[in-house]
This record gives sequence, structure tokens and C-alpha cells, in this order.
Amino acid sequence: MIIFVGYATVEGQTRKIAEAVATAVEAQGHRALLFDITLGGEYAVSHPQAAILCAPVHAARYPSAFASFVRQEASWLSSVPSAFVSVSLLIRSEFEEEQEEAMHFPDALVSDSGWRPTMMHHSAGALRYTEYDFFKRWIIRRMAEVENAPTDVSRDHEFTDWKALSGFVGEFLDKAKG
Repeated sequence: MIIFVGYATVEGQTRKIAEAVATAVEAQGHRALLFDITLGGEYAVSHPQAAILCAPVHAARYPSAFASFVRQEASWLSSVPSAFVSVSLLIRSEFEEEQEEAMHFPDALVSDSGWRPTMMHHSAGALRYTEYDFFKRWIIRRMAEVENAPTDVSRDHEFTDWKALSGFVGEFLDKAKG
């Protein structure tokens, strides 16, 4: 089976997540077609049998190129088994209301596009302090203090649960084959 693994990334963690998804797909004997949606263009296979899309949430929104792609491809995405990996730091918050908010980030995307993914996974991203400019690093560090998240700006902090992500991909592939 050929699985389209499309992603959008802002700071690189979602690309890393999509690469892990593609690796898990191939480890189960399928072919993964990894595609950066933000670059546009055509993907090499015209009719993949399934799709897994990955996108980060920043300021309560997914990247506009990703949302446009989903709207444009909604009928195809809905015609094959498809999954969505939503990447957000709020999903790892110690505050239940913030976790609940993160669980609902995909609602507007799904409502606006008409795409109905077969499965959905919420993954925590990363704090990429070393990639932020001074102002963004200062703001993110202040927000991290409130969240009791790491504030050491000399290094990055990754929160993705790789085992849970791999399990999700395996479950999706089992359902997609059925």
C-alpha cells in the first residue's frame, strides 16, 4: 500500500514527526510518500491508497498552506483511509482546560474543509529555543514559566511521545488494510 505522508512545519518538529510516521509506515512493509505541503507542487503518485497528514498549531491555527491543501484535497482525503496528527505544546499542559483546548484545534479545520479523517492523534511538539530570535525566545520562555515547562534557553526541549506515535501509525495501518 502507498501511504501519502504530508506535512507542514514551522520550526522543524512536525517534519521530524512526519519522518517518524513515514519510517513506521515503511517498517510495516508499505511505501511512504513523504511530502512537504508548504512547498506546493505535485506529489509523485497520483492515487495513494491512504494518507496521514501532520501539522503544527501556532496561535490556535494550522499553517495557511496546510489548511489550503486540506480544503483543496478534501474529497480525495475523504475517499481513502486518512489520519491527522495535530502537533501542539498545549496537549502536554498540566492544565486540563488547555489539553481540552488542544483536542479541539482540529475542529475548525475539519469543519472548514469538509475532510473527515478516519483517525486523529494529538502529539506534543518541542520548544526550539535555539532557533528562536531574541524576542520570540523571551516570550516563549515567559510562557514556559507559567506552564512549568523547561526554561533553559541554551538548548531545545522535545516532548513528542515517539512510542505513542508509532502505535498510532500501526493502528491506522491495521484499520486501513481492513
